[in-house]
Amino acid sequence: MHDHAILAGKRILLVIAGGIAAYKSLELIRRLRERGASVRAILTKAGAQFVTPLSVQALTEGTVYQDLWSLTDESEMGHIRLSREADLVVVAPATANLLARMAAGMADDLAATALLATDKPVLVAPAMNVRMWLHPATQANMALLAARGVTRVGPNDGDMACGEFGPGRMAEPMEIVDAIAAHFAAQSVPKPLAGKRALVTSGPTHEPIDPVRYIANRSSGKQGHAIAAALAALGAEVTLVAGPTRLPDPPGCAVTHIESAREMLTACMAALPTDIAVFAAAVADWRVKGLSERKLKKDGNAPPALELTENPDILATIAGSGALRPALVVGFAAETGDVVEYARAKRARKGCDWIVANDVSPGTTTFGGDDNAVHLIRADGVEDWPRMGKDAVASRLADTIAAHFGATHFQGKTP
Repeated sequence: MHDHAILAGKRILLVIAGGIAAYKSLELIRRLRERGASVRAILTKAGAQFVTPLSVQALTEGTVYQDLWSLTDESEMGHIRLSREADLVVVAPATANLLARMAAGMADDLAATALLATDKPVLVAPAMNVRMWLHPATQANMALLAARGVTRVGPNDGDMACGEFGPGRMAEPMEIVDAIAAHFAAQSVPKPLAGKRALVTSGPTHEPIDPVRYIANRSSGKQGHAIAAALAALGAEVTLVAGPTRLPDPPGCAVTHIESAREMLTACMAALPTDIAVFAAAVADWRVKGLSERKLKKDGNAPPALELTENPDILATIAGSGALRPALVVGFAAETGDVVEYARAKRARKGCDWIVANDVSPGTTTFGGDDNAVHLIRADGVEDWPRMGKDAVASRLADTIAAHFGATHFQGKTP
């Protein structure tokens, strides 16, 4: 990798937190600067226990920012400008404490405030005791940060300053340089879906029975959210219409949160026109016809009968929307038997271009789980994909969509 050319002129904001690995951050500054990058540094109060502000200043040849309440720093720079006048924010070392504060969205010192205020990509290099790294709290925090688009390098296995051995050592300075270079190299690669607009639906819908009860299904939204993120990563401008889930909004997407199928249809119509529409949500087929304005109560008699009426067919509506119809409409079919056969019939019935069919039978863990086994049904045949993680399914689908638009463009057709 020609990282000298890639890093030349890049602006790095380096956050140095409190860990013995902070000494490696001095070497990181040297390596970045000799490759033509400029480095501004935020040194936390704990970080200053391990490296001195003077040593950081000597290597960056600039002000070392430490105090959120410094009037001089705030008038000259301001933590908002500091967090945004960079091409990449790097946290090295990223301690368990700072990762936790990032995950919680805290702003209790300059480092946390700048990280909360930034609209730029963030790369973290974790460094901590092996037990702290493996603790469920740290792993949950890292998973949450990853879902928000934060990337990481390391930690590595090795001997700790505390005498233990295992994952927790901060990545070496040149590993971090390579990760930074890889980030910028990926940015320079043309995005195959740049200029395309995409609509994705995800999660379940909740159909109210009364003010406190509703009809729902077991969809977690993991697959739809992953598809939205994968399309955004390929350069598409993505609108995600999400039913009730416990998932964070995927990075790079405009998200509309809804509850019911009718609200989802309204949000989808408002998002048009788009080039791509992927309907991964598990929309309830029915809703209660006579919604009670008060909570239904037991009165000693038979339970009230719930009369159901059919919900709008979002996939068929968008697929048949005439001039507003997206160039590529992709539906999902969640089946519990004869998956491919039902999906073929659904594709014809709904008027969509592709159907992604998956088996949600009991025991498959497709609903709510992290894996999926799907079949892609198109007019020209069926692709059977092996069981893989939902992120991998999303990536493969996004790549297939990009290839479709590339192929149609190459043939001189309007996608």
